Amino acid sequence: LLSPGRLVAAYRKTHLCDVELEGRVTMKESGFTNPGTEILAPVSTPAGKLGLSICYDLRFPEISLALRRAGAEILTYPSAFTVPTGSAHWEVLLRARAIESQCYVVAAAQSGKNHESRTSYGHSLVVDPWGAVVAQCREGPGLCYAEIDLDYLHRVRREMPVQGHRRPDLYGTVAAAGLAP
Repeated sequence: LLSPGRLVAAYRKTHLCDVELEGRVTMKESGFTNPGTEILAPVSTPAGKLGLSICYDLRFPEISLALRRAGAEILTYPSAFTVPTGSAHWEVLLRARAIESQCYVVAAAQSGKNHESRTSYGHSLVVDPWGAVVAQCREGPGLCYAEIDLDYLHRVRREMPVQGHRRPDLYGTVAAAGLAP
């Protein structure tokens, strides 16, 4: 993220996509990338406090919730989802992250053929803190605009204060039950 000629944050993707969807997609990011080692604090911008994540990180709600606790108002997910995973999971995961964190979610997405064996799903979109898609692009190159209304975001948080209702005293206390043979 740049601010008048200086770098203010550099986030490194923490979750690498190592998946094999039989007959459809095989990816092994760990074969050519090292995972990042930290989640960065949200960055202040004129639009709001921005929480940084990348692509496969979207599948891990713990990051969005940690960024929300740290003050994020907008979560970003620049991505290159595959067609099989994107068509099945892209929008629903983005909407879930917006609803559970009560943040705007901005997701720029690569679209089209990356190389002979990989095509990206595309469908860049913006979701509001209530979970409504407020702007989106379909297939191919495109640009969409959305208003980031922080007064609305704070009203959603005030009217449904889920952050204050969380029970961290209970999370992580569930013991694995023995499975009967």
